[in-house]
Amino acid sequence: MRPSDKKQEFAERVSERRSGRPDERRFLDGQLLIAMPSMLDQRFARSVIYLCAHSEEGAMGIVVNQAARVRNFPDLLVQLQVIAPQERISLPSRAEDIQVLSGGPVQTDRGFVLHTPDFFLDNSTLPIDDGVSLTATIDILRAIAAGRGPDRALLALGYAGWDPGQLEEEIQRNGWLNCPTDPALLFDHDLETKYARALRSIGVDPQRLSTHAGHA
Repeated sequence: MRPSDKKQEFAERVSERRSGRPDERRFLDGQLLIAMPSMLDQRFARSVIYLCAHSEEGAMGIVVNQAARVRNFPDLLVQLQVIAPQERISLPSRAEDIQVLSGGPVQTDRGFVLHTPDFFLDNSTLPIDDGVSLTATIDILRAIAAGRGPDRALLALGYAGWDPGQLEEEIQRNGWLNCPTDPALLFDHDLETKYARALRSIGVDPQRLSTHAGHA
């Protein structure tokens, strides 16, 4: 699933959420998913995922606490031929600071940039909520290299995807917790503690999590 294919649908849901319609919590896009100890897929063990899209047709999100093998953003710009090797030394400090993450097992050769909403490209940028947008074209990389990019951003290689109803089933099986997104945590560079901090942000002690689902 490509985010650009669903741009209009996502934008409408953002508008619904802001207008306070009764179904505003039906979908979880714009929230964080936090893996529970009972998560069966070890690729997502202790993962924190920013959910970019969620509808009857499935879901798409970016893992935001796993570093990619290629961690150096300027080197990646050279590899992608966004800049020439000799231009690396003249990159703005903001570009040097961008982290490169492993966003999930789907389309790992494609980059997805989550960023603050102070940057927007027509027909390319998808506003997900008030604090986060998604752009998945190389144009944003060129803008960052030129010093015209967003204030804060992260680049993820690949994404996590769910078929219709799959995410809901995993949540029912106690695979995930969901909570509102704090952009400060989302763009934080301390990947090692992001999982525990995401849990604590909703009052959950990581040491007390059970591997078995509870029933009221």
